[in-house]
Amino acid sequence: MQHVLMSPRYMQENRKMRFNEALDGWTQGQLTPAEAALLLGQCERSFHRHIERCQADGLDGLLDKRLSQISGRRASRAEVDHVVALYKSGFAGWNVAHFHTKYKAECAVARSYSWLKTVLQSASAVRASKRRGKHR
Repeated sequence: MQHVLMSPRYMQENRKMRFNEALDGWTQGQLTPAEAALLLGQCERSFHRHIERCQADGLDGLLDKRLSQISGRRASRAEVDHVVALYKSGFAGWNVAHFHTKYKAECAVARSYSWLKTVLQSASAVRASKRRGKHR
């Protein structure tokens, strides 16, 4: 079975639609709170909390605020530009592993080797190595 990646926006909209259907069933008396919570895959207490949040903020109150926030660990554009410029200015042609060691020592930045390699590859400063064949 193949997994399909869904965008956070799609998941949020799907969550709002499912909650709205469960809420309608509960308000019309077709579902008990326990049945509505079971449809949503949550406990009855969480269903009641979502009802309170929906009454206070509308359906947009149900959105997961974490999905719209940018990670605090994300590198700034200036840092990415600095890394690429540093590599191109004095270290062009170096192995990425060697450049990573030098970068860590000089700049005292805690960025991983794979982050550095991805940044340099996306900026076309370093070519991605040829994929190896399957072992068997």
